[in-house]
Amino acid sequence: MSVRFGMNLFLWTDDPTAEAMLPLYERLAAMGFDGVELPIFGGTPESFSILGDRLSDLGLARTAVTVCNPGTDPISPEAGIRKQAVGALLHAVDCAEAAGAELLAGPLYAAIGQFSGSGPTEDERSWSLEVVGEAADHAARAGLGLSFEFLNRFEIYLLNCCADTARYVEELGRPNTSVHYDTFHAHIEEKDPAAAVRAAGPAIGHVHVSENDRSTPGTGQVRWDESFRALADVGYDGWLTIEAFGSALPSLAAATKIWRRMFVDEETLAREGLAFMKDAWQRALAAGPGPTAAETKR
Repeated sequence: MSVRFGMNLFLWTDDPTAEAMLPLYERLAAMGFDGVELPIFGGTPESFSILGDRLSDLGLARTAVTVCNPGTDPISPEAGIRKQAVGALLHAVDCAEAAGAELLAGPLYAAIGQFSGSGPTEDERSWSLEVVGEAADHAARAGLGLSFEFLNRFEIYLLNCCADTARYVEELGRPNTSVHYDTFHAHIEEKDPAAAVRAAGPAIGHVHVSENDRSTPGTGQVRWDESFRALADVGYDGWLTIEAFGSALPSLAAATKIWRRMFVDEETLAREGLAFMKDAWQRALAAGPGPTAAETKR
C-alpha cells in the first residue's frame, strides 16, 4: 500500500459532525485528498456514524485525533481522574470506530498543557501505560490502531521526542499501537529529524505534515526533503496528513498559541499543501536510499 494524503480538520473545526461542514468535505474530495482527519472532542458514536457514511459517499477515508485535558489526564495522581481518562479514551475509540476511521492519533498518553513543574516520574509513566493499555485493547477489539504523538516541551512533558515514544510503544506491547510523528514538534525537539525517523523506522504509524509556523507546508523552515526521504527509506506507507492551525479553535488556542493569520485562507492552504506533499513525496521516492540509521550516528 502506498502513502495516502489527508487533511486534518482542526484548521476549521473541533466538531466535524456539524451539518455546515459537509460542503467543505465535498471541496476537499474535489481537491484530491484521499481522506480527512476527524477531531473527536465531543459528539456521539451515532453522530460520527452518520458522518462516516457521508464521507464514504464522497470517497474520503478517515483517521481521527483527540487530546486529553486536565479532567481526563492519564498521568494524574488522582485515581478518579485516571478513571475518567479511560472513559474518555474509550469514548473516542467508539466514535472513531463509528466514523469508519482506521486509526486514532494524538497525545493520548497525557493531558495537553498540564505541567507539574518537573520532568515525568516513573509513577506517571506507569499510570499512562495502564490507562492507554485499556484504550489500546478496546481499540484492538474494534480493529482500530492507536498512534501516540510526541509534542514539544511547551505543550506536554511525558513524551517529547521520537525515541522516547518508540520506547513507550515497545513497553506498552500492543501490536495495534505506533508512533505518531509530527514534523512541527520534531523540528523543535529532534537534533536531526531525519535521523530520528530512520531510528524509529517501522514504529512510525502516522505522520502529521506541519510547518514550523503551523501554516502552509512548504513555506517555512522544516527540512522537508530530508524528512520525506527518511520516511521513504524506512518504507513508510501510512498517512501523510496536513495539520495546520488558524484562530478558529478557542479550544486549542492555549496549546497552539496561534495569534495571527499566516495564510491567505484555509482552502488555499489545503490546496497548496496537498500539491506540495505530493511533489515532495515523489522527489523522496525518486532520490533513492539515504544514509542508514547506523550511518547517521557516526
